[in-house]
Amino acid sequence: MLRKVNIMTGEQRLKDFAEANHQKTLTRVNSRIYHFLGYGHSNAVAIIGNTSVILIDALDSPGYAADLKAELAGLTDKPVRTIIYTHGHPDHRGGAGVFRDTVEEVIAFVPQKPVLRYYDRLNDVLNQRGAFQFGYDLTEEELVSQGLGIREGKAAGKGGYDPIPPTTLCQEKEVERVIDGVRMKLVSAPGETDDQIFVWLKEDRVICTGDNYYGCWPNLYAIRGTQYRDIAAWVDALDEILSYGAEALLPGHTKPLLGKDLVQEQIKTFRDAIEYVLLETLECLNKGMGMNEAAKQVKLPEKYRDKEFLGEYYGTVEWSVKSIYTGYVGWFDGNAASLMPVSDKEYHAVVRELIGQEKLVEKIQSCLAREEYQMALQLLELTEEEETADGSESQISCRELKKQALLGRARQMTSANARHYLIASAKRIGL
Repeated sequence: MLRKVNIMTGEQRLKDFAEANHQKTLTRVNSRIYHFLGYGHSNAVAIIGNTSVILIDALDSPGYAADLKAELAGLTDKPVRTIIYTHGHPDHRGGAGVFRDTVEEVIAFVPQKPVLRYYDRLNDVLNQRGAFQFGYDLTEEELVSQGLGIREGKAAGKGGYDPIPPTTLCQEKEVERVIDGVRMKLVSAPGETDDQIFVWLKEDRVICTGDNYYGCWPNLYAIRGTQYRDIAAWVDALDEILSYGAEALLPGHTKPLLGKDLVQEQIKTFRDAIEYVLLETLECLNKGMGMNEAAKQVKLPEKYRDKEFLGEYYGTVEWSVKSIYTGYVGWFDGNAASLMPVSDKEYHAVVRELIGQEKLVEKIQSCLAREEYQMALQLLELTEEEETADGSESQISCRELKKQALLGRARQMTSANARHYLIASAKRIGL
């Protein structure tokens, strides 16, 4: 008798990853440096100076930051007078306002590449896509995890973003400072963002990397919509981080890396895997492959697949390939048929006429029965887009099938971002 093998769903793998990596943990790195994991969606680092505390990042919301402030009070009676932002993402700045009563300086770097003009004209669609990516409107049960950390405070009743604007904006590549007796080097290192920095504490052999490293596959592209993230520059930033020979690496999300050998091995592997995807994508492009063909061709080699810190719990390799492809050559795949295609609506209508709606629905139902949810979703794009005047049973049935396909596909996802987007899209269908 054959024994049934239980294959773990993507959803369960994401739950296990969150359980292992998002627990509230205070790590005492040495006598003056503390790393705070799980106190908010992002991490924070506190450095105890002669008379004050220097905070590297400030969590995402006032409620979480208030807990951090209380924790700090148990460690020292010195106030937070300096905040350093590793980059401008609101989940690293949103709790800063809690320290407004004592903070005297807030340090950040200007982006090495400016944001495209008129991005503010996209606020509506970017906010909607961001809400879908981060699962802001999902229940706690639906959410499971935000991938990189616990749920953001703005969606967990901890208050909206309350950053303090920078008082010191650095434009140099490197800035060396002595702040309240603590010597440090702040280094511009574009990667996930163009204003990203890392902080090197030479006397402690500690490096704080912001979001250029965290313990899963990174968002080389964010599905909420972003400018192209220069992957080659990101690899350069990781090379630079490796060159310092840090004995402790404190990331902006997930667990710290303690021990020089672990830092070197893990960051080198992380760096090499990203570069592999970049170079393999360019190789596919140079061979004349289209974007989707390249995305299916480029996979992580076996030596990387068992590395939990390269798991696709946030970004995915497929999205990375597509971003690299369009970042280097734009939308055109080289196929003349793609130059000026008819609209999807026209094309789908012709295909639907050839197949027949009834046969199409039967095929969709058979895909769902076999848990081929992605194929079902793509076939559902061929069905009638608009309801008939009488709200016919067949049209309502297609909406039900799409919701079933979206939720089924969500269960297969390890990426929190993909999972959230699929569930939010299903909820939007209603019924």
